[in-house]
Amino acid sequence: MVDLKGIKNIIFDYGGVIINIDFELSINAFKKLGFINIEDCIFKSKGSYLLLKMEKGEISDNDFRNEIRKIANLKLTDHQIDFAWSALLLDMPIKRIKLLEKLKTNYRIFLLSNTNSIHYNKYLKDLQNNFGYSDFNKLFDKAWFSFQIKMVKPDSEIFKYALSAASILPNETLFIDDSTTNIEAAKEIGIKTFYLDSKDITEVFT
Repeated sequence: MVDLKGIKNIIFDYGGVIINIDFELSINAFKKLGFINIEDCIFKSKGSYLLLKMEKGEISDNDFRNEIRKIANLKLTDHQIDFAWSALLLDMPIKRIKLLEKLKTNYRIFLLSNTNSIHYNKYLKDLQNNFGYSDFNKLFDKAWFSFQIKMVKPDSEIFKYALSAASILPNETLFIDDSTTNIEAAKEIGIKTFYLDSKDITEVFT
């Protein structure tokens, strides 16, 4: 259970906390397109530079797609790449949206997500079509996406940026994430944390 004693602000991760994700779906989607060694080339250490550049907003969507084509040595369309790349994004259960809406009546709530512009566009469309929010800043007091602010978790600078931008104190702030690395980074600068393992976020607030 989440300990909210002394907490005024809650910062949520997105993937794996608010929205369900499954990386295997993207891996399998790329394999169906003929990119058989996608795991070694993109999702493991030697290819992770490309993901990091996307999450930091250091390369454009077109540059990302061209890198995929180059690495895969395949003539893939933009749509094929975007579809496979976004296959990992699953549903955003309405019970989680309702939890956020409820929490917002008593706390300031924020979103801090490592993501890229292709995924963000899918997130936003789903939020608008399924829940009627025009923007994430309507659901949250403020939402920060790594590719927009050019910083990523677990770097300490992104947590310091969020605290400063929202004018909130670390000891009054709870950070919830499904990554132990990100949790430890937040702890180091005094933010209170909750590691979400296999439970649904709605279960830990009941």
